[in-house]
Amino acid sequence: MDDTKILLSENELPEAWYNIIPRLPNPPAPPLNPQTKEPVKPEDLEPIFPKSLIEQEMSPEPWVEIPGAVREIYKLWRPTPLQRARNLEKALGTPARIYFKNESVSPPGSHKPNTAVAQAYYNKEAGIKRLATETGAGQWGSALSFACKLFGLECTVYMVKVSFEQKPFRKSLMHIWGAEVFPSPTNRTQAGRKILEENPDSTGSLGIAISEAVEDAATHEDTNYALGSVLNHVLLHQTVIGLETQKQLALAGEKPDILIGCVGGGSNFAGFTFPFIGDIIEGKLEAEVIAVEPTSCPTLTKGIYTYDFGDTAGLTPLLLMHTLGHSFEPPAIHAGGLRYHGDAPLVCQLVKDGYIKPRAYPQNPCFEAAVLFAQTEGIIPAPETSHAIKAAVDEALKCKETGEEKVIVFGFSGHGHFDLAAYDAYLEGKLEDYEYPEEKIKEALEALAHFPKFPTGL
Repeated sequence: MDDTKILLSENELPEAWYNIIPRLPNPPAPPLNPQTKEPVKPEDLEPIFPKSLIEQEMSPEPWVEIPGAVREIYKLWRPTPLQRARNLEKALGTPARIYFKNESVSPPGSHKPNTAVAQAYYNKEAGIKRLATETGAGQWGSALSFACKLFGLECTVYMVKVSFEQKPFRKSLMHIWGAEVFPSPTNRTQAGRKILEENPDSTGSLGIAISEAVEDAATHEDTNYALGSVLNHVLLHQTVIGLETQKQLALAGEKPDILIGCVGGGSNFAGFTFPFIGDIIEGKLEAEVIAVEPTSCPTLTKGIYTYDFGDTAGLTPLLLMHTLGHSFEPPAIHAGGLRYHGDAPLVCQLVKDGYIKPRAYPQNPCFEAAVLFAQTEGIIPAPETSHAIKAAVDEALKCKETGEEKVIVFGFSGHGHFDLAAYDAYLEGKLEDYEYPEEKIKEALEALAHFPKFPTGL
């Protein structure tokens, strides 16, 4: 096929989300109650989540039907294009064929509304009036603000302070869609006040912002918590990305040899790759799956696989994941969506089982790849997305050396229209690379010595 864009009609929009849990070689480890160290009961989660999402969290069903109201809203931007990066291929001189799944065409500019719309729908159905959440770079916060406005819900966003200051127009977008936005840590919650007492100059982290949002939800009866990544139901909703990509590659007459996505918490990566990984597990596909993270927050590449809190204050259940320790506070890199101390348990399990290969890059080489992409394909990538592009470029250059005509497909998780200050810093030579010191990682991990390790047999 010679088309640059492989498109699907709205009638081809997936009717169900793809659940990888029943397809895993081993069942996922349950979240644990931090007090009893026993598996969390569904009723333990009801103060912050609707029952429908709790059921999806550990659903044994291979497919979960997408509600009609959610599918109708999806049609505002879905199905998204699968695009052939022909100009990038020419610039690299590679025989590889490079495709990217373009999630930047959604109203908030990223993959995040795939789950934001679903979560807002289920909370509205449960009679909830307000959702509280955190956001790093602002992609998730803007997506949930958008979804809440569509379903008539109020929205409160705790935005990591450094991103709040670096990305003012993300804040503007949230305000346009009616959300209230606060730089985290704040004085609004006990968790925030404690952090500020210990470090008045804290630039914040996703772990801190999660603590504030969870506390807000747990202390207000009409409010629930919404999470943009990590949890199973969030990854489930994102699988519309991979399902569409499979159909589009089939139309193009292609099978992927390499699948690439950036990873912070894991939602865009999982949504893009899980349908393919399911095929790999079942022996229907042979492909390499690469998860890319920043060297400043090397969770999959340098973290340990153990139970840990998903937040800084220790308000969440314990999750089995690769982690740098919930007290870890990463440096203020521009890829704010990748600055999280842990990763989605399902992604981590697949890394441990060998189905996913993690890799880490500093931010300057990623911005270099992003600028090349913008100059050849015309779209300015989000700093998070630049990590996937860097890996795709590296793999394409390997093909140039070997002469292999591999099919490389990566997830283009969002545009960088609100990140131009970061590009200015890069172009002016003011962007610093940061590899988090081994001794600081070790220090953060020592606090986890008493936490349960993964169960025997996993």
